[in-house]
Amino acid sequence: MGDLEIRAATAEDLPAIVAMLADDPLGAQRESLDDLTPYETALERLAADPNQHVVVAVRDGRVIGTLQLTIIPGLSHKGATRALIEAVRIHTDERGSGLGSRLIEWAIDTARRLGCRMVQLTSDKTRTDAHRFYARLGFTASHEGFKLSL
Repeated sequence: MGDLEIRAATAEDLPAIVAMLADDPLGAQRESLDDLTPYETALERLAADPNQHVVVAVRDGRVIGTLQLTIIPGLSHKGATRALIEAVRIHTDERGSGLGSRLIEWAIDTARRLGCRMVQLTSDKTRTDAHRFYARLGFTASHEGFKLSL
């Protein structure tokens, strides 16, 4: 099965990342492999920001998972720093293999190492399988989220 490596994403990883982002009904509506330019620009901006960590999980030279971890310094909770997990995706062939848990464990360990006191994430209300997954990992649905498209 090969060893799993979790490392910083590179521009060469973008086709695999975007394919995973697009591989569900929600992502298929908003992601496209037709033009990687906006993703390349975004990854350059993310890579230049020390509070952003976009990683891929690679096994046998193949990108099979990804997530973004954002470190957010704050004033609330006595100036606590928190971490935000976003864009967690696992390749279809790897779902149910434990890879998602490994990626989330990586994010939690990294957040702890960087001095965060809390890890949070959001998940679309329609992703009920993901909600069960996060609950199994100890996350609680403690807040209601809101978005405003600009």
